[in-house]
Amino acid sequence: MNVTVIGAGLAGSEAAWQLAKRGVHVTLREMKPHKMTPAHHTPDFAELVCSNSLRGAGLENAVGLLKEELRRLGSLILEAADATRVEAGGALAVDRYGFAAYVTRALREHPNVTVEEGEVTALPEGEVLVATGPLTSDALAEHLAALTGGEEAALHFFDAAAPLVSFDSIDMSRAWFASRYDKGTADYVNCAMEKEEYLAFWKELCEAQEAEVHGFEDKNVFEGCMPVEVMARRGEDTLRYGPLKPRGLKDPATGREPYAVVQLRKDNAEGSIYNLVGFQTHLKFGEQKRVFSMIPALKNAEYVRYGVMHRNTYLDSPRLLDRYYRLKSQPRITFAGQMTGVEGYVESAGSGFLAAVELARRLRGDAPIDFPRETALGALSLYVSDETVKDFQPMNINFGIISPLGYKVRGKRNKNQEISQRSLEIIERMKPDILI
Repeated sequence: MNVTVIGAGLAGSEAAWQLAKRGVHVTLREMKPHKMTPAHHTPDFAELVCSNSLRGAGLENAVGLLKEELRRLGSLILEAADATRVEAGGALAVDRYGFAAYVTRALREHPNVTVEEGEVTALPEGEVLVATGPLTSDALAEHLAALTGGEEAALHFFDAAAPLVSFDSIDMSRAWFASRYDKGTADYVNCAMEKEEYLAFWKELCEAQEAEVHGFEDKNVFEGCMPVEVMARRGEDTLRYGPLKPRGLKDPATGREPYAVVQLRKDNAEGSIYNLVGFQTHLKFGEQKRVFSMIPALKNAEYVRYGVMHRNTYLDSPRLLDRYYRLKSQPRITFAGQMTGVEGYVESAGSGFLAAVELARRLRGDAPIDFPRETALGALSLYVSDETVKDFQPMNINFGIISPLGYKVRGKRNKNQEISQRSLEIIERMKPDILI
């Protein structure tokens, strides 16, 4: 049994690992380091091009449930994340370089995985799993568009990454360590802004010069990765109710909540690099330094990496794919990751996991697993393949697409945890078949 996996991002890496574990020989095709994009910085697999956070860890969060499902089912991505975790309050954040190195080493050392570097411009014959993600090269994107019915089958939106600063350059006299509402350990650097400081910052942010990105319009930005300047233009207080929310953060220098707070999260295990939480941006580099330096604690910040903007490409999946992420018109071709319309690191890994498990079973002649909508893995695959969905848009995992309980539970948090518990009980019952 042989499968070509194209793309070694989170989805492709997870898919290659699951196929290899099930005795399938995988040819893993990755264009790095021969061809890089502006968002890529290393030759490693599973490179995190935006945040280093895999988001909420608790089972009251849908993404926390998805992570736990994957963890229990032997996900390489969750294994790597747990091994390279850095403290981030109630979130699962990782040392981005250690994380990618862990995944790369595991795949390169697996006897069933052969890595071939270089750009793929057309799909090869045989069984193929395409996981080239939001940064699919133009040549392959054109090939896929032709394969799936023309340009209308491939949709686009824009994604943005936040800047990184060195910890030593942060003025800690205007900042302090804490997590919101003292939840978990004090993992965030909190940079206070008083009203006058915030209003001056907000005004300059709204008027700052953006880098030219072909085809960019505010309406084409995915809501979950909204550039901070686009968010700012929505209103004076939008940031204060979003990433600069001061609630639950008391400045020890004043004993009260500031007018606004910019949070920084550790980006590597050593704590020498921090990222600006919620500060995805496509401002020109000089403008980033000028405007973000108006945050008092970042007045003299040293930028290890400026924020960047890149295009995401995804398919009209409800028309094209089935619940196993297979192309309906050509079942030998399977897709996974963000190009299917799942949005987020964990969601990408989840789609790669499910696609690979089902593909391995098909190659062996076994019946499919059919993950149900009561599970996060099943809910995602059923969402992207739901032909009744109109105006299809990329989707993070959320409890809204998971089957409801059918009975009332007092309190949203309790209800969500009960949905998660039900899902994990189902996963445990399915586990013997899934792990074969």
